[in-house]
Amino acid sequence: MALVKALLSFIVFVAVLATAAAFAGWFWLQSEIAKPGPSATPQTFVVSPGQGLGTIANNLEQAGLITDARLLRLAFRADGDSGSAKAGEYEIPAEASLSDIKSLLISGAAILHRITIPEGLTVAQTLRIIEANDILTGDLLETEPAEGSLLPDTYLFGRGMTRQELITVMENAQKDVIDELWSGRQTDLPFDTKEEAIILASVVEKETGQPDERDQVAGVFVGRLKRGMRLESDPTIIYGVSRGEPLYNRAGQRRTLYRSEIDRVTDWNTYQIDGLPKTPICNPGRDAIAAVLQPADTEFVFFVADGTGGHAFARTLAEHNRNVAAYRRIERERIAAERAN
Repeated sequence: MALVKALLSFIVFVAVLATAAAFAGWFWLQSEIAKPGPSATPQTFVVSPGQGLGTIANNLEQAGLITDARLLRLAFRADGDSGSAKAGEYEIPAEASLSDIKSLLISGAAILHRITIPEGLTVAQTLRIIEANDILTGDLLETEPAEGSLLPDTYLFGRGMTRQELITVMENAQKDVIDELWSGRQTDLPFDTKEEAIILASVVEKETGQPDERDQVAGVFVGRLKRGMRLESDPTIIYGVSRGEPLYNRAGQRRTLYRSEIDRVTDWNTYQIDGLPKTPICNPGRDAIAAVLQPADTEFVFFVADGTGGHAFARTLAEHNRNVAAYRRIERERIAAERAN
């Protein structure tokens, strides 16, 4: 009996000793990982997808952000967080402690980069911007997305995102916008599908960059379609000629449309075809889509650029012809000035 009591006492003693040692070790670890780190300046640090804790810790030590990779591994494992570091690019503050770095990597609060895709670009022009971005990775698919299927916007992304992943995000964003706005559309619009709305929105987008004009331009086009009139939009001619790329003369200077191009029948030239172009002529933004679904109620039937970035609207053909003559005069003067320089 005495032997059993002695054995139990020894076991209790060992347990108490082990518990005390564990607590001492835990307090020591917490003290060590709370100490300021060795880096005197902020640094960026990249955790690549699939990297293990050992590699991450070694890379942090090699970068001079921590003094002991083993200590960081121990800190992760002590809390059961061995596989919790998230891929991304991180901004590590100066003198960041092991505890700070551990929390940052677990949080996934990585640096976000941005890419801006302006409204009115074609898919081909948009892809050139995406391909030129040196933060995105990977190649694009050989098959281009459909014209009009990418929502222009500013997108935030982490290092490691692929170009094709961004394209998918943009396609989904465009679908979400048209789905959201479609239910609130006017009931008497001269088109029946979301696809047709995107086509008309693309024409509106190319016709004006003035936010306060979009619903007015949309109202003119909607009115013309209801009357059975052709849209007669210059950007639709250009898309049929060059798929939306700027037009140049033989001297490499920007030019206006030739008469032969205005008269050329294409699937997009709304001077020569009735109704809408075959496809969108660019990627329209949210505001242009909203404008064609809720166009202004207007008596205007015509409009032409006024040379200042806006447009001159007209109710009659005679008034419109005067506006066109004024614009052509401004264009001739502009072209002459550019060539003189």
